[in-house]
Amino acid sequence: MTVITWTDDRVEQLKKLWEGGLSASQIAAELGNVTRNAVIGKVHRLGLSGRAKSPSSAAPRPRKPRPAQQMVRMPRPIARGNTALAHNYEVEMEPDPISVDNVIPISQRLQLVELNDATCHWPVGDPASADFYFCGGKSVAGAPYCAHHSRIAYQPASDRRRAAPKPVR
Repeated sequence: MTVITWTDDRVEQLKKLWEGGLSASQIAAELGNVTRNAVIGKVHRLGLSGRAKSPSSAAPRPRKPRPAQQMVRMPRPIARGNTALAHNYEVEMEPDPISVDNVIPISQRLQLVELNDATCHWPVGDPASADFYFCGGKSVAGAPYCAHHSRIAYQPASDRRRAAPKPVR
C-alpha cells in the first residue's frame, strides 16, 4: 500500500481542480502519483461541497428525434418455457394399444416402484389419493411414454396453440 502525502500545495491544487468541475479521475491524472479513490477520500475529509458542473454537463443534451420507421418489432421465438431441458424425442408411432377414451386395464396399471425403462411413466389421477397409478403400457423406444401418451406429451407448438385438449374427468 502506497501512502500519499498531501502537501499544502497539492491540497490547494486539488481544491481548485475540484471547484473547476473536474472529475476525481481527471484530478488524479492532473496531480500525478495519486489514485481516483485517494482524491475522493481527500475531498470527503476536507468537506468540499459538490463539484461545480462543467458547462457540458450543466445543460441536458437534446435528444435526437426518432422517426417511427426506425422502430421495428421482431417476432418472438415460437419456443416457450425451458427449452434447454426439453427432450426432442422423435417418436415413431405404433398402433395405440390404449383406447381413445384412455381406459387402462387394471392389470397394466403400475405403482412407482414397479416402473422401468420399458413401461409408460404417464401418471393417472391425484398423487395424494390411493387410486393414483401410472399407465404401465409398453413405452416407445427412447421415450418414457407409450404411443398414446407420447402423442399427448410431444405435440408440435402450433398444434398446442390451436386447440387445447379438454380435461378428462
